[in-house]
Amino acid sequence: MVDTIYALATPQGRAGVAVVRISGPDAFMSLHSLCNDIIIKPRKTILCDLYTQEGLHLDRALVLPFKGPHSFTGEDVVELHLHGSIAVIQKALEALSRIANFRQALPGEFTRRAFSNEKLNLAEIEGLADLIEAETEAQRVQALKVLSGKLGERAQEWRSMIIKAMALIEVTIDFADEEVPTDVSKDVLSILTNIIRDLYTESTGINVAERIRVGFEVAIVGKPNVGKSTLLNALAGREAAITSEQAGTTRDIIEVRMDLDGLPVTMLDTAGLRETSNLIEKKGIHRAIERANSSDLVIVLTDDGEELPEIKNPNILTFISKCDDGNMKNGLSAETGFGINNMMDLVKNKLGNNVQNQGVATRFRHKEAIDRSINKLTTAKKFIADGPAFYDLAAEELRQAAYTLDELFGKVDVEKILDEIFSSFCLGK
Repeated sequence: MVDTIYALATPQGRAGVAVVRISGPDAFMSLHSLCNDIIIKPRKTILCDLYTQEGLHLDRALVLPFKGPHSFTGEDVVELHLHGSIAVIQKALEALSRIANFRQALPGEFTRRAFSNEKLNLAEIEGLADLIEAETEAQRVQALKVLSGKLGERAQEWRSMIIKAMALIEVTIDFADEEVPTDVSKDVLSILTNIIRDLYTESTGINVAERIRVGFEVAIVGKPNVGKSTLLNALAGREAAITSEQAGTTRDIIEVRMDLDGLPVTMLDTAGLRETSNLIEKKGIHRAIERANSSDLVIVLTDDGEELPEIKNPNILTFISKCDDGNMKNGLSAETGFGINNMMDLVKNKLGNNVQNQGVATRFRHKEAIDRSINKLTTAKKFIADGPAFYDLAAEELRQAAYTLDELFGKVDVEKILDEIFSSFCLGK
């Protein structure tokens, strides 16, 4: 028998309103246990007094029932909109725990039931998780795009095109003696070329989508005492990094997260680049170079415009630091603020150009499935070019490619990743 689960769906602590969500075959029974003479009308809010099994008045609440399968989980669902008192919440959860076959939900269990009941596919669930975690406008827009099913729609389009190609190939194999086209290679190759092009574009855009999810990294580099930490503090609006006239003060990487007009950005203050015999400082410099070369963008601060040969990252913005008098085109002063707005505009433009290459796939799991499909389709193209004798091998590669695309929305071979995905949700989700 399936248990009925419950959990607090809103954050812990005091609030104006707290929502307790209940889902399962006995969800409506909870209302009959907590409310006297209640008449349940699905999707209609009900104002009622809640009582414990001992008859203790618990709270006056708004109750919202949903009849399955027309609910988030696909099961009968009840939401209790309580006053957000810690005592009220605890007493409500305690009352639910005393009902037979009721138990507290595991993290992500509501969403997992929605997946099991085909209310959401796996890609949409990942979009939901990203939406809950979204801190910036770019993250919100990207998450909503995935949650709305855009990736599933694209995957279905690619899959339909693959099936069309398979049909052309297999009709030649199965009905070779009848009046069917004997040379379908041109049509099939055209279809596969278009699919591979679309998949490749989507695959290359995933790196950008992943950066939107976790944040772009912008490293501030330069020689000691060039003003890197002062600039970071000016951007953060607080004393995030220690500043000192003594060279080598910054030895570890200091990070400050920012919302840059909707883009999630982490600014990195790094160790000053110089020759040193201090082993700890050497290690900090090595880390600074590694992190800068792997960052999405590098801001080089310099006194004289000299380049830093250690930095191999192609995405570099160079500024002359400590231009307190404000008379240089690429000048920058963290003390007076001169040039900072210009610098941030250039950073936004650089990162914004990357965002334009974003597709609807957002995770490296998606990239792995798409890349495997590309490999299968490329192999199928080779077999088709080799002639009708190899069409049966081409058809099998096409079947495998379609099968792989199904992984994007969770139809095959996804059990190994389900626990990890659902565990990222809170108890009430």
